[in-house]
Amino acid sequence: MPLDDRLEENKPLAALTTLGVGGPARWFLEATREEEIAEAAVWTRQRGIPMLVLGGGSNLVVADTGFDGLALHVALRGQSVENGADRSGKRLYRAAAGEDWDVFVQRTVEENSAGLECLTGIPGTVGGTPVQNVGAYGQEVSAVIERVRAFDLAMHTWVELREYECRFAYRTSLFNRAQRGRYVVTRVDYRLTPGGAPTLTYADLQRAFPPDARPSLADVAETVRRIRQSKGMLLVEGDPDCRSAGSFFKNPVVTREHAARIGETSGQQPPQYPVPDPGKVKIPAAWLMEQAGFAKGQAFGNAGISSRHTLALINRGGATAGEILALAEKIGEAVHGRFQNWLEIEPVLVGF
Repeated sequence: MPLDDRLEENKPLAALTTLGVGGPARWFLEATREEEIAEAAVWTRQRGIPMLVLGGGSNLVVADTGFDGLALHVALRGQSVENGADRSGKRLYRAAAGEDWDVFVQRTVEENSAGLECLTGIPGTVGGTPVQNVGAYGQEVSAVIERVRAFDLAMHTWVELREYECRFAYRTSLFNRAQRGRYVVTRVDYRLTPGGAPTLTYADLQRAFPPDARPSLADVAETVRRIRQSKGMLLVEGDPDCRSAGSFFKNPVVTREHAARIGETSGQQPPQYPVPDPGKVKIPAAWLMEQAGFAKGQAFGNAGISSRHTLALINRGGATAGEILALAEKIGEAVHGRFQNWLEIEPVLVGF
């Protein structure tokens, strides 16, 4: 069947995002085969039409006017596992981009493969994890990604990029920085450790277990899920705090000198976490927001702040994308006005 006959027109996108805002896509295609992605690339190139790649819609804010192009929903499915694929004895998991991320993580935990247990409960699909270098509670996917298979829209060919080629950094990668919009991720390979110990570097997790405890991967994953739910960061049907795009701002990395100045301004030193650069530290964006006068549960019309997690901006019901972005701008200006520190928006903005 020709691609034109498989396209939907004026497809509403709000329902395909966890935030639930935004207008329609001019054209829409759900791709269940890699060949359809290549077809879509040709179709858009020939017509000079932009393409938006959609996964689980958990890190996306679509403008109220929608997207005047082709929204490509990557719905590829399939998983495989290779035991002892190299001399390290590690286990190689291959997962298609359209696989549900949380379901995939739960599988690795059940099979006692360490490396992703702290990343349970995160909404979205496998394909989005290398793009954002998804991380939480002391783990990042970059630490276990072996390679990423993708379609190169510039060269119109398939590529497989090794971990070092993806240029991973805090919440960033080749895919959302230097080469944003160039690649469509179709598969991700993760090398995990069978029988490995769980990661317990994050303070919230350390406090959840006695000092001499030896929790299993399942114990840690379940604890992470409880913590996420307590902060409104676990998608639960009917929970208004879950109508969000997750953390709306990235935790800023600043020089130690700037962190000291922030402490002088606020009258108390901000929480600080180490980063690879010894001259810098990471400061929680939520702390900066709270010091600038924003609190959990605040309402700003139809938009608001989660009652359980300051970083999550929520759609309280009937919110527009414009209202969400206006609130984000209000917060950003207040934080900058007090601390001379701009907050960087984490979700991808489409159509603005």
